[in-house]
Amino acid sequence: MQFTVDGRSVEIPDDGDTLLGALRDRLGIEAVKDGCSPQGQCGCCTVLVDDAPRVACVTPARRVAGRNITTAAGLSHDEQQRWSEAFVACGASQCGFCTPGIVCRLVGHERRGADLRDRTTVDKALAAHLCRCTGWQTIREAAERVSTGSAGSSAGPPDRASDIDRSAAAERAQLETGGPQHTDTTTVLGAVAFGADGAPQDALFAIAASADNDDRDRWVVAETLPQARRSAGKVQGRRTTLEPIPPIAVPDPPPGEQWDICLATCWTEPGYLETDAAWCEPGAEPSDPLANGGAFGGKAASGVGNEARRLADELGRPVRVLWSREDTVRRGPKRPPLAAGLRADGTGIIRIARTPGATDILKTVLPAATIEEVDVPGPPTSLALRAATWSEAQMLATALEQMRTSDKAATTITSTGTGSAEVTSPNGATARAEVGPEQINVHIAAGNPLDPVTLRSYVIGAAHMAWSWVTSESLAVDEHGEVQDLTIRSFGIARSAETPNIKVTITPSPLPPVPAGEAVFAAVAAATWQSQGTPPHLPTGR
Repeated sequence: MQFTVDGRSVEIPDDGDTLLGALRDRLGIEAVKDGCSPQGQCGCCTVLVDDAPRVACVTPARRVAGRNITTAAGLSHDEQQRWSEAFVACGASQCGFCTPGIVCRLVGHERRGADLRDRTTVDKALAAHLCRCTGWQTIREAAERVSTGSAGSSAGPPDRASDIDRSAAAERAQLETGGPQHTDTTTVLGAVAFGADGAPQDALFAIAASADNDDRDRWVVAETLPQARRSAGKVQGRRTTLEPIPPIAVPDPPPGEQWDICLATCWTEPGYLETDAAWCEPGAEPSDPLANGGAFGGKAASGVGNEARRLADELGRPVRVLWSREDTVRRGPKRPPLAAGLRADGTGIIRIARTPGATDILKTVLPAATIEEVDVPGPPTSLALRAATWSEAQMLATALEQMRTSDKAATTITSTGTGSAEVTSPNGATARAEVGPEQINVHIAAGNPLDPVTLRSYVIGAAHMAWSWVTSESLAVDEHGEVQDLTIRSFGIARSAETPNIKVTITPSPLPPVPAGEAVFAAVAAATWQSQGTPPHLPTGR
């Protein structure tokens, strides 16, 4: 089977593989990323087929026989330069896993003459994608910048990519992610390596055999990914009709009393883009599953690297270990769900899924509350996820403070459509958020900003994540603790079209720089919950 890729003619066996498999695994084009294969819902593998955007993971390779395929690595020099410069100048790329696919889609629209200054047009294009880092806004600003053909934009910062202090930007990115992160123009186009990238062509593929509890440690190994999937008999997960509900009920108040504030949270999915992946050669060290992104703490204890090393040593060949999107959802850590009933003075009961350290965190914010850790059937939990448990405690504490300082007696806060909160994180960053129907305002003091464009990007991303988490994110988990929502679109992550504008004000400081993300996440979550009238269950709806 023959077709053209990035200007060169190629020939591969017609073995039933997808276009994504042909590009990545047979031709070694790793600018095409795999975030959900074969769901076709994250957009990371988007390429141009005869100039039209196409999701490669659900496109059979045989359908493109004789056609022209363009990846981010094969865009014209002018397109690569304009789009990568705009993304860097606007802070529209953080880990960069999603950006090659997004750039391909936007270039496809640009080639057809679409007006990318129009938000509705860009929102429709981005509806096929998931970006968990940036909160969408900076991507829209980059599209506007390219469309206007100028260094500046009415929406975003006036800086040119060439004006950004690369060293300062890298230092801010490392502070926010907890590890090295490249945010330059090559990252935008997919040239940075992630956990699944860089394996030798002869590396075997290892996938988890089954989601069944008694079969979780077995791996199916084969020469190709399609062979491994067929051998495993794995069936692609779909969205369930099961309704997501908080797994822990709000504690009953003492007889004759009622709680002044209640909160019960659902299971939610971190939603990082590259699923857990690593490869290793015999006798060597495995690739880093975190690579260019911290996964918001979701891969802090990922075991795929150890599995890749074990299998490579056992089989005497390089091995890629790949989790599917369903594996990541079922096996990956989640924020511990909790349920709280509190009086205005902070006394009451908080029940939380048993997680080491959870009680200590809650006590630092709500010292008068009684904390009860309970066993809850479900996926593993972790406090490594962004502001896990601490932000929930801050939501409760700020709501109680508003009650105590209001003119009215302590009663449930009435929804006004607006909310505000200010928090200081344990590392010293202070964030103030005001949330309204059309806009989120965030004021951040995180020591020396280092690079304002990079800091602004991370603040917008954390604000979007918090707003989305409070208003729409949840996972359906059955009574046995098995996650039933297994696809990207079932997580409830807010799309570009649904997200309010986010305005960021940075307070310069000579103090040492500190991470801003947790403070911003907690402040926006608390303000968003207040804007909704502090309903007793998350998500609140919009």
